[in-house]
Amino acid sequence: MILIYPPVAKPCEPPAGLARLSGALKHYNVRHEVLDANMEALLYSINGLRQTRTPSDKWTARAFRDRSKNYASLKDRKTYHSIDRYKRAVIDLDRAVEMSVDNGFTVGLADFHHHELSPLRSSDLLRAAENPEFNPFYPYFRKRLLALVQRENPSVVGFSLNYLSQALCTFAMLGLLRKEFPGITIVVGGGLVTSWMKGPEWKNPFKGLVDHLVAGPGENKLLSLLGINDIQEEHFMPCYDLFLLENYLSPNFILPYSASGGCYWNKCTFCPERAEGNPYIPLPPEKVMCDLEGLIAKTNPVMVHFLDNAISPALLEKLTGKPLGVPWYGFARISRLLADMDFCMSLKKSGCVMLKLGLESGDQGVLDRLEKGTDLGTASLALKTLKKAGIAAYVYLLFGTPAESLSEARKTLEFVVSHRDEIGFLNLAIFNMPVRGPEAGKFTTGDFYEGDLSLYADFLHPKGWGRKQVRGFIDREFKRNRAVSEILKKDPPIFTSNHAPFFTMGPG
Repeated sequence: MILIYPPVAKPCEPPAGLARLSGALKHYNVRHEVLDANMEALLYSINGLRQTRTPSDKWTARAFRDRSKNYASLKDRKTYHSIDRYKRAVIDLDRAVEMSVDNGFTVGLADFHHHELSPLRSSDLLRAAENPEFNPFYPYFRKRLLALVQRENPSVVGFSLNYLSQALCTFAMLGLLRKEFPGITIVVGGGLVTSWMKGPEWKNPFKGLVDHLVAGPGENKLLSLLGINDIQEEHFMPCYDLFLLENYLSPNFILPYSASGGCYWNKCTFCPERAEGNPYIPLPPEKVMCDLEGLIAKTNPVMVHFLDNAISPALLEKLTGKPLGVPWYGFARISRLLADMDFCMSLKKSGCVMLKLGLESGDQGVLDRLEKGTDLGTASLALKTLKKAGIAAYVYLLFGTPAESLSEARKTLEFVVSHRDEIGFLNLAIFNMPVRGPEAGKFTTGDFYEGDLSLYADFLHPKGWGRKQVRGFIDREFKRNRAVSEILKKDPPIFTSNHAPFFTMGPG
């Protein structure tokens, strides 16, 4: 059995989904290998690709010359003492990777797209599979993948496809495998595949190329394909034994961990989790703590990254009573718990250095229409309390929802400005209407993106607050506010919240 994580996604920590699958296979003593082709493709770009374009400017020449140095610097904790030094290393390394590729592809540290082929069209993905040699990573994965398959002789090869930026490379690798080893069973799962399969008009366009597509957690499906059917366990501890943990672009190993699937709130009208009908499946807090104790002792991480859509109040309470011994961060819902100073101080002592908070809007009417369950008064107090406790707040805002107009967007700006000292980082997003969302039938006018695999629909905004107007407000008014611009300057480019905690921790 071989498990593969394809390019391109942020290469700052190992993929947690593959670690869970590896843990399940290890539990049943199934021999397997893990190939993080995403991380290896980046190293191939840095060390193996020849420069295909003559530098037309000093920036490109410098970026290509210093690519190995910049890679090393992003693994050095000292780089995170200066946001300016960090930004230069990230942007230059991204430029070097970009300039190593041509033939219509654009590639970066977290980007992969083609000027013609779209991951939203199944026909284009099939074209990528039919012509894998056109993929810029083909020399890497042909040599690496074929040698690995020949050595291991697996009956099953599984791919974890989570992001659109991974889709074209995934299908190029699938095409190569199917051509060279037609007898191998190919399984593809992951977050993007789950979203496709839960679409309203899903019909599998990949028959003949992929043997099994898996929606949701894949442990049981994978085990059953390997002939293991008497499965008693509901959870397997993730296993990182087969990952090259020293390669990732972070100052030492970040341990990603999921304590739940789905979202315990699951009411927000804009949320893909609700649109896809994904159930909330939490692990008991005692099991989470047991897992983390073992994983931390074994892997010695510099930080724990909770991947949950929102860490449950029960787990937060558990963490306050039993510190992890290492820094940690993750998403949490804004609630009265976070407005309690004693509780937040206990969170800080447990190792919490940053919480990601989905505020979405600074207008109470918008929040109510979105069914966020958030009170702005509580949000204000929570931000102030977290600041006093020494926990950074990474705040997410969502503009252009059906409930919002320019006046409400300006209230969000007012809220941010009035809390500029408490907001550590900002993420700004423009609303996309999920094709299965509860409001899609009210406002949908057609496909948002051209393609049979699109997850979002175009819609006519009931208040005339279209994407063009929203984007104009963000660019010309919101970002130009001095208080907002000062917050945005602190955001790590490309890696954003994955690296932001390191800038909150001081020298270490």
